[in-house]
Amino acid sequence: MVIKSNDHGSNVSNPTKRIRWATQRVTGTNERHIRQSIKDRFQNRKTTSVEKKRQSGDTSHLDGITEEPEASEAGDAPESSGRRIYFNIPLPDSAIDENGHLLAQYERNKIRTAKYTPLSFVPKNLWFQFHNVANIYFLFVVLLGIYWIFGNPNPALSSVPLIVILFLTAAKDGIEDWRRTVLDNELNNAPTHRLVDWNNVNTSEDNISLWRRIKKATTHSIISTYKSWTYKRNKKSAKGKTYTERAMDESRPSIDTRQSHRASVFSVQSGASEDGIKMTPVPSPLAAEMGHPPQNDRLAVKDRPNTSFSFEHEDHTRSANGHLSPPEKPEKDFVPKFYGSIMDPFKQVPGKARFKSDYWKSVQVGDFVRIYNEDQIPADVVVLSTSDPDGQCYVETKNLDGETNLKVRQALHCGRTMKHAKDCEKASFVIESEPPNVNLYQYGGAARWTQRDIRKPEEPGSEMAEPISINNLLLRGCSLRNTEWVLGVVVYTGRETKIMLNSGITPSKRSRIARDLNWYVYYNFVILFFMCLVSGIVQGVTWAKSATSSDFFEFGSIGGSPPLDGFITFWSCVILFQNLIPLPLYISLEIIKTAQAFFIYSDTWMYYERLDYPCTPKSWNISDDLGQIEYIFSDKTGTLTQNVMEFKKCTINGIPYGEAYTEAQAGMQRRQGIDIEAEGAKVHKQIAEDRVRMLHDLRQMHTNPYLHDDELTFVAPDFVNDLGGSSGAEQREANRTFMLALALCHTVITERTAGDPPKLEFKAQSPDEAALVATARDCGFTVMGRSNDGIILNILGQEEEFTVLNTLEFNSTRKRMSAIIRMPNGKIVLYCKGADSVIYSRLRSGEQSQLRRLTGEHLEMFAREGLRTLCIACKELGEEEYQNWNKEHDLAAAAIVDREDKLEAVSDAIERELTLLGGTAIEDRLQDGVPDAIALLGDAGIKLWVLTGDKVETAINIGFSCNLLNNDMDLIVFKIEDETVESAEAELDRHLENFGLKGSDEELQNARKDHRAPNARHAIVIDGDSLKLVLQDEIRQKFLLLCKQCKSVLCCRVSPSQKAAVVRMVKNGLDVMTLSVGDGANDVAMIQEADVGVGIAGEEGRQAVMSSDYAIGQFRYLQRLILVHGRWSYRRLAETIANFFYKNIVWTFALFWYQIYNNFDVTYLFDYTYILLVNLAFTSLPVIFMGILDQDVSDKVSLAVPQLYRRGIERKEWTPLKFWTYMLDGIYQSVICYYMGHFLFSPARFLTSSGLTINDRPRVGVFIACATIVVVNTYVLMNTYRLDWLMLLLTAIGILLIFFWTGVYTAFDSSLQFYKAAPQVFGQLSFWTMVLLTTMVCLLPRFAAKAFQKLYMPRDIDIIREQVGQGRFQHLDQYEAYVPPGKLPSAASSEVSQPGKPDQGGGKALDVDDDQRPMYPPSVANTGTTHNPRSQTGSDGTDYTGHRHSLDQPPRPSFDRPVRPSFDRMRDSMDRIRPSFEASNDFTSAALLTRLESSHSGTPTRRTLHGSSSLR
Repeated sequence: MVIKSNDHGSNVSNPTKRIRWATQRVTGTNERHIRQSIKDRFQNRKTTSVEKKRQSGDTSHLDGITEEPEASEAGDAPESSGRRIYFNIPLPDSAIDENGHLLAQYERNKIRTAKYTPLSFVPKNLWFQFHNVANIYFLFVVLLGIYWIFGNPNPALSSVPLIVILFLTAAKDGIEDWRRTVLDNELNNAPTHRLVDWNNVNTSEDNISLWRRIKKATTHSIISTYKSWTYKRNKKSAKGKTYTERAMDESRPSIDTRQSHRASVFSVQSGASEDGIKMTPVPSPLAAEMGHPPQNDRLAVKDRPNTSFSFEHEDHTRSANGHLSPPEKPEKDFVPKFYGSIMDPFKQVPGKARFKSDYWKSVQVGDFVRIYNEDQIPADVVVLSTSDPDGQCYVETKNLDGETNLKVRQALHCGRTMKHAKDCEKASFVIESEPPNVNLYQYGGAARWTQRDIRKPEEPGSEMAEPISINNLLLRGCSLRNTEWVLGVVVYTGRETKIMLNSGITPSKRSRIARDLNWYVYYNFVILFFMCLVSGIVQGVTWAKSATSSDFFEFGSIGGSPPLDGFITFWSCVILFQNLIPLPLYISLEIIKTAQAFFIYSDTWMYYERLDYPCTPKSWNISDDLGQIEYIFSDKTGTLTQNVMEFKKCTINGIPYGEAYTEAQAGMQRRQGIDIEAEGAKVHKQIAEDRVRMLHDLRQMHTNPYLHDDELTFVAPDFVNDLGGSSGAEQREANRTFMLALALCHTVITERTAGDPPKLEFKAQSPDEAALVATARDCGFTVMGRSNDGIILNILGQEEEFTVLNTLEFNSTRKRMSAIIRMPNGKIVLYCKGADSVIYSRLRSGEQSQLRRLTGEHLEMFAREGLRTLCIACKELGEEEYQNWNKEHDLAAAAIVDREDKLEAVSDAIERELTLLGGTAIEDRLQDGVPDAIALLGDAGIKLWVLTGDKVETAINIGFSCNLLNNDMDLIVFKIEDETVESAEAELDRHLENFGLKGSDEELQNARKDHRAPNARHAIVIDGDSLKLVLQDEIRQKFLLLCKQCKSVLCCRVSPSQKAAVVRMVKNGLDVMTLSVGDGANDVAMIQEADVGVGIAGEEGRQAVMSSDYAIGQFRYLQRLILVHGRWSYRRLAETIANFFYKNIVWTFALFWYQIYNNFDVTYLFDYTYILLVNLAFTSLPVIFMGILDQDVSDKVSLAVPQLYRRGIERKEWTPLKFWTYMLDGIYQSVICYYMGHFLFSPARFLTSSGLTINDRPRVGVFIACATIVVVNTYVLMNTYRLDWLMLLLTAIGILLIFFWTGVYTAFDSSLQFYKAAPQVFGQLSFWTMVLLTTMVCLLPRFAAKAFQKLYMPRDIDIIREQVGQGRFQHLDQYEAYVPPGKLPSAASSEVSQPGKPDQGGGKALDVDDDQRPMYPPSVANTGTTHNPRSQTGSDGTDYTGHRHSLDQPPRPSFDRPVRPSFDRMRDSMDRIRPSFEASNDFTSAALLTRLESSHSGTPTRRTLHGSSSLR
């Protein structure tokens, strides 16, 4: 493509040339690893030789067009990974096979996150269930019992427990997966508008595999059967109802049913079958139905534009048949560039194509799609045209990267004239695309076509091409906003879309205890094997003896020979001792976990009323993992914050304005020992008074109809006075210029809501931008909207229009944004806003030294309060200077190779020699209770890492706001400038050396065993590019060990796959339990990777909820989910499993001891019904309800003493030692239970009143069985903490059941030898005496051991329970679920309250009485001389170094100005916290900003070293 630059001089400026950098990322040198992954993923893709790209050096060329290296991650990949998509062009011979079928095969757009399908459910579920070794064993026992030779009395009856367990487990799994299936179907059947009745040569409709046909037929038959059954069932109930009554029965989409995907297609059934519509623009077909009002009156169908005005640039001319031709006459002497058009003006088309509402799953690669405002993007789509004349559209990427701010995307220049379906038929072009990859921030491709000149039809035309970047691509999962419609073509579908590549597959999660349980079952198998082996050997040896009594009383053995007899005995013992393998344990655990999930769902303290959303368990079988979490990985936007920005403060011309009391400031004062409740009340009262005064003064100055009292966030009455001139003309003009900069330097869209007075809403790419413009509106500088080439402002009641010449937008590399404006008086002014260090380095050298120092100091204090800071500057440009620069800018914008680098270089040239105006401070509000929740989780020993796609500066500010970071921390900002693994390793070694580590395997093993909280004086901040390096295999271990030494870790600018990689690194590297929490589709990968995934049900997106294990409404509910329900579940299950193994050992070994006295001939001591019912009825209730209801302390105490949770982190509730202790105790008690009955009958026989003896085997079995059941149930009761009437009743029921069954069963003569056994045995005093003595002797050792442990080796829980009994926690009754910080005494115990070992910094524990010890102790780190190499350059300073000694003269005191309580309060607080001026070397500190010269204005600055704390 040849683009001619404008070489003609011109005095006419081209309006509104915007550079879209919003999502550009710099590609690292290790991108080859991602490329290799892509090649491996798609190596089986069939492609043609025509698709091969030529490679040359570091760039690839497409027929003369040089692509940017970073534009395609597959630049080095072979052609087999790329794709060519043809539109209305016959396929070349090399693209089809000998049968004429397309060689390239693309993924369907249908996705599935569910694990099962109707066909695969039964075999797949059974496959998963028989991974359970106990299920395999019992299946074997059932099959073994079929043969009578092994002595099973009733084989059919013995199979019932296994069948019941398999059925119940399958039902539970089916219900869980059905929910995912329903959500998948809603997404796959969501409506979109697709072009039909035209030939998409990229797909083959008849190329459907036989397996897929079978699956589709099965699914259709199941759905048809279900609908038919539902119709017949509801037919009678619907008969006779009125239309209104029937309508009330029908479902309608709600925020829960439609999730974040529009609505279920079942609510718009007619969409798929309605007649296709022509290309008449209409608003979103679901907007009104879903409750979304039209954005403005222009969206009505009758008012939609039907001319070319809204669809083509005013500089182009349209021919009679509607096709563009190059402009014939220049406007004055400005010649616009001609980009061409992909539409062939001479092509004859049938005109049958139309856009029709269809399902998402029907969308295919190469389809034309029409997307309307508020609709979600069904696939990855290249934008051809939009309703905007400039080809712009706005998308919300919350489901992708968690951000709710709008992003700008551009249509291809060559497709902007397309409007109707017939235009799509006329378009003839090819898209050469890079292969599917996981990078959300890059895309590379090119559109190629033959350009025909309408004025010269005889000429063949010239080949043209236009590059395609990420700014031309709409990604699946995003939502279209503030744009009437978008027309595009699909390049990726289904699992090949970027969002799905980042999501991974739905994992099958099992809890840690469930995974470990198989090992303990294996141990029981070993015990069973030796029991059976001993029995078989003894039986074989016995039968081998001669001259024994068996010769006279037996008629021969079953096997006929001793070896065969032993073999048969071995397998008969497998059936006899089957209770040793705890199959009922698994169904008991399913019941317990289901009940625990119900309790979690029913907890009203985790119910989010605003969304009507309770805490919803999605996976019922991992509740115990919630009690062992050591690391939490959290997203930021929408998870920790509300993503609501409020303008709070600013500094203008060295004067600070604004009153605020932020959460970060409250946390800082809390650490200083200040009563934040009293201080907060005082400050809020002052702010309320100032708000009233400011509103009064604003309305006196100007009656602003767009000012709404409840929306005012900037409270500064002194600003209004200065704007009125009370401090002189200079300050008045400075305030006016500052607000003018806020109102002009942005890309905000204005929306007007009708009303009296009308209301203006601002839609922006960044919520910060919207907050700045909203504050300008409140102060009288209102953005009314945009004209064709400018912005209309209402300035204190007078409307003026400003021409926007260029907009140089913000990106993470530039850290600034500029707007070049032609003022009404003809002057050209550049307004620039950005990070403080970036703006300071571009100020005019040698000027404004005092203003720099004051502004830097103010920005430092703003940042200390957790506010996001920006600097504002301006520069006046001469006409000639601007025109010369604009030519260079046009050339850079037209470049194909290195376009972004050239644009950045050109922009950098004009953004120099700036004049400082001031700075702003914005608060990103946290969700309610986030700081307290994080503090509580931290006290429990849980480490929180923040993984966010946001920029570094934002994440650091949020870290301070939520108390993840504090002033005393050494903040390690990890930034590798040259992006090499060697540099990253050197930097890691340097930091590890500070901790005395080298990154060895031995150190990693020690780290795995150490679960203590890390040093509270260190934190790490790392960006995505550096994270990509440290996650390499060779240095990953060192990075993990470094992070282990830090209290907080913040990973910024990370992709979804990187989030999952970090979680995987910690989970596998440290062998710890992890939890991930997020709210967007960008969090799905890490949610699925963690042991427990928690999704936050935001107001706009539910992708995270769909893939999560637990869904909550707010982050603060996490503390209750983990510290209360998680700890309870873990402790309950651990105790339940131990007691279950114990009771099976007691029962089974009682049978084994009996075999000693009958030559191990597998005689049943107990009646066979006892063996079947022992786990089903006699001992089931106490142990199951122990797992459901047991409670060591209440929920309030659990939150009051979060240190109790640490036993779960250290996994002390379920250990091998505990297992073997219970097993040995069970063996001891089995000996007592059997031999008490044995020795009772050995010296004498007992007679009934009728003279019958009761020493036969069945009746002796009653003696021993009843005593064993009493012992087992009493033992379970003794291990239960909650000894209330319900547990006593359940234990009594379990004990009485065996007496009841014995009495009922033996009352019938069908019991044969067991007939009348109950009255005969229960009527004996010796029976009751033996039961009592057996119980006492069995339980005495356990009772003595528990008493000794609680008296002389008490655990935390023992001390806390004792304190609860003493009334130490009665004051908690005055609170409900939330306990305010600082209101609770913590426990005094050996583990909880004793101060830990001093850290390396020599921290000193707080010396207060235990009764007065606060719940959240203040920081124990030193603050006097702590070296703090922290910095962030970006939009916030975070370190204050402004305590003044004799080195600097203090600025004028506050009494020179009106009262400024917020500024003075913050300055005093800072002076107390940081007494050392030299202790900081922060790049963004006020001191360094004062000394910083303009590096971009002629004075060089020092180069940032690798790993330094500068973020430049």
